[in-house]
Amino acid sequence: MPIALVFFVHYAYLIIFFWVLVEQIGIPIPSVPVLLTAGTLSATHRVSWVGITLSMLFACMVADTLWFALGRRYGNSVLKLLCRFSFEASTCVSKTEGYFTRRGAVTLLFAKFVPGLSTVAAPIAGQTGMSFARFLAWDLAGSFIWGETFILAGRFFGDIAKKSAPFFAWLGHFAIVIFVLMVLGFLAHRIWKQRKFLRQVREMRLEPTELKEMLDVAEKGGSTPPFIVDLRHPLDYLPDPRVLPGALRIGPNELKQHSEIIPRDRDVILYCTCPSEETSAKLALQLHKLGIYRVRPLRGGFDGWKNAGYPLVDYVTDVPTSPVVQQILPANSGSAVPLV
Repeated sequence: MPIALVFFVHYAYLIIFFWVLVEQIGIPIPSVPVLLTAGTLSATHRVSWVGITLSMLFACMVADTLWFALGRRYGNSVLKLLCRFSFEASTCVSKTEGYFTRRGAVTLLFAKFVPGLSTVAAPIAGQTGMSFARFLAWDLAGSFIWGETFILAGRFFGDIAKKSAPFFAWLGHFAIVIFVLMVLGFLAHRIWKQRKFLRQVREMRLEPTELKEMLDVAEKGGSTPPFIVDLRHPLDYLPDPRVLPGALRIGPNELKQHSEIIPRDRDVILYCTCPSEETSAKLALQLHKLGIYRVRPLRGGFDGWKNAGYPLVDYVTDVPTSPVVQQILPANSGSAVPLV
């Protein structure tokens, strides 16, 4: 048996624990290849299926408990930090917040299967005020389902490979090479997706200075003001409930499902709070596919505008809106209910 494989078998449980812990903390090193490899080796009974499972669960529990506590204490600051480390920028925070809004704690059952949601799910659960006991029960259940999916898949492959002694011997000889190739393949795929997404974003986004100029010109009557949409989730309003001048709060799902509310005769500006404008950029790309081309994400989103020192206002509905938006907003109300 190759020495690298002997080392892996000897320290399998520690390797699994630390590898899964590192990924769940937020460092984008995929642990699926480790779980598949460990599952395959369990078919030879050199490592224990129970030991693999417990190591994986303990790592998830430690990392998720830490993020849960940080999310409860620091809220949005923690989420923004995690998004900056994530390769899955297009999912980011808002998608996870949407899952929690619709499904609550059940989100934790499948969060680890969705790239980008695995790490941010725990701090968002803490931010929503979920009790720790409830969080831990659902989180461990979700971690078990996620981990066993890949451990048992590896075990199934190992059981099949054992039926052919030559193939199994070859597999053992090149196991480390296969493992390294799997890890590199996962990383390469994630990096490629991220770069492709960011390339599309750079071609579309609008600078805060450009938007400020558009608003100044419109205020002087020189042009029609842009249609500005605040895509932030209600949790994101807590640190600062203000909006850009003239902005409407409309959730990403509502805006996509009711695209008729988007005017075609002027520029449409979308903004959120995710780094690299993930939510607004992704939605802008989707609207482009629906034939709405004058849609652009605001570079830096809400924070970029705020940090530039440009004006923010309290959210009111006394701004010009399209007839369809007027129908969605509550009648005779001084402030609108966020559409999420």
